[in-house]
Amino acid sequence: MKFKLVPAPPDEFGFVERAQRAVPLVPGSEDDCCARLMDRLDLPSRDVARTWLTFLRALELAAETPSGFRRTDVEPTVAGCREALLERVFAADAVREALTDGPLTADATFETVRETVPAWERRKDPAGWETTWRERVERLLAWLVLLDAATRVGTDADGPTRYRLA
Repeated sequence: MKFKLVPAPPDEFGFVERAQRAVPLVPGSEDDCCARLMDRLDLPSRDVARTWLTFLRALELAAETPSGFRRTDVEPTVAGCREALLERVFAADAVREALTDGPLTADATFETVRETVPAWERRKDPAGWETTWRERVERLLAWLVLLDAATRVGTDADGPTRYRLA
């Protein structure tokens, strides 16, 4: 199964470790887990906490059981999270693969991977799917940087930020 939700990446990897620790060891309901994430990580809303809970599942740092959500015993590492991201998050591998063509902006990366967006996603929101998926591609690029799979080239002062494989 591929996961689709991708939270805004944190400034440092330690946040991922703290997020995993915020998930209970004993399974809890989604509401309970989201409340813990909001409280312990100072997240702004339940939707942001739910996105993080889903993303932690994608990284194999949390699991859904019949009794609720719980923390896994997987140790969060940059390498392990990178591998899980590329294998279990929808379009992450396509975004990374797009960077093999050289440094690309987020917009150019989106144009390269836009055909991977399922037709049902396009039909669900005909007027806004591109905006949603451009943001998702930007977040995936930032996660690839955080997880040492890509690097930023240039800054906004020099024009749009470009990304390349690490």
